[in-house]
Amino acid sequence: MAGKSGAGSFSPLWTVVLLLGQILAAVQLAQARQLRLVTVVYRHGDRSPVRAYPKDVHQESAWPQGFGQLTQVGMRQHWDLGQALRARYKGFLNESYDRHEIYVRSTDVDRTLMSAEANLAGLYPPEGSQVFNPNISWQPIPVHTVPDSEERLLKFPILPCPKYLKLQEETRKSPEYVNKTTDNMNFIQMVANETGLSDCSLESVWSISDILFCESKHNLSLPSWATPDVLARLSNLKDFSFRFLFGIIEQKQKARLQGGVLVAQILKNITAAAHNTSSGLKLIAYSAHDTTLGALQMALDVYNGKQAPYAACHIFELYEESPGNFTVEMYFRNESAQPPFSLTVPGCVHSCPLEKFQSLLQLVVAEDWEKECQLSSPSRDTEVIIGLVVCGCILFLLVVLLLIVLFRQKSQPIGYQHVSDVGEEQS
Repeated sequence: MAGKSGAGSFSPLWTVVLLLGQILAAVQLAQARQLRLVTVVYRHGDRSPVRAYPKDVHQESAWPQGFGQLTQVGMRQHWDLGQALRARYKGFLNESYDRHEIYVRSTDVDRTLMSAEANLAGLYPPEGSQVFNPNISWQPIPVHTVPDSEERLLKFPILPCPKYLKLQEETRKSPEYVNKTTDNMNFIQMVANETGLSDCSLESVWSISDILFCESKHNLSLPSWATPDVLARLSNLKDFSFRFLFGIIEQKQKARLQGGVLVAQILKNITAAAHNTSSGLKLIAYSAHDTTLGALQMALDVYNGKQAPYAACHIFELYEESPGNFTVEMYFRNESAQPPFSLTVPGCVHSCPLEKFQSLLQLVVAEDWEKECQLSSPSRDTEVIIGLVVCGCILFLLVVLLLIVLFRQKSQPIGYQHVSDVGEEQS
């Protein structure tokens, strides 16, 4: 009895200890870092070439859906990416599709729209009440877009932009560009002769690399001149063309006119999530192109110099480390067999404080894109100069006239006055 009574006397104490432990665990859980928003920018999947060269034996009829279309290989690549995102964000995203937590936007191009749809099929296979047909493991999910002529977020380079075109003219005069042209002049001429292209240049030869790459991936025969060495050299020139578009010289200035536009939107989305004004969004996905990823990564200064492969995916993750304390992490998935690897904005750490992340990227964000894109018109400058000269001449004449008047006034005899003689005659 004594032992039983003694044990009973300790039960209230243990209850208090357990209660305190639960409260402490709850507080720690509430203060643990939490994922708040994910933004992904991905390239479309495997596609057919966007064109053929004149002497190519494989013209558009060689491709089931024609030029520039997503292939079944590309569909599987994006279904796999959707599955990978589903696994990575298990517990963060709902198991089933919830329209309040995801927003998807694509360029208005068949292959990017279809890639987004294939990706969503892997990310949100229907379950329970969302199964509308037991024979179809798929459900429709909205993919937003704008007409190609209005696209100013995901398709690069963004044109028209006179300032950017001026920067490209300056890039063509840079030592690196001039040397690259000189070193490859004979090679480019050979490619032009073999393909039948009349406008083959350092900037357009990438398309030959793309065509041959697509054909080799789909087991179509290559011409005899397309040796491994030639293909490697073409691939190198293709990578150079991406650097030409967004770098080589004035990279940050180019970024303000190109990739910085997308950076600005991503920062806006992240800031809204941090301030709880994002309407509950957890995932924002952009389905786009290799040039999109190139422009974005050049603006972020994390570009590795290589064209992004099919279904490559750049990831931004916003974390709340503690109440009101946020960090941003970036990852890049460029191989389906490997997990994404981390990227870091120069000047920060991988888990970059949100304020520092924003501050570092303000250099590539244009306050007024339309204004920064403009160049002063030579004719307008001439008109201004002529106007200033005319105004100057008029002002000079007015000064001269004023001086003449003053000089004449001073030249009259001092004390001279006309005095009326009427009074003298009367006297």
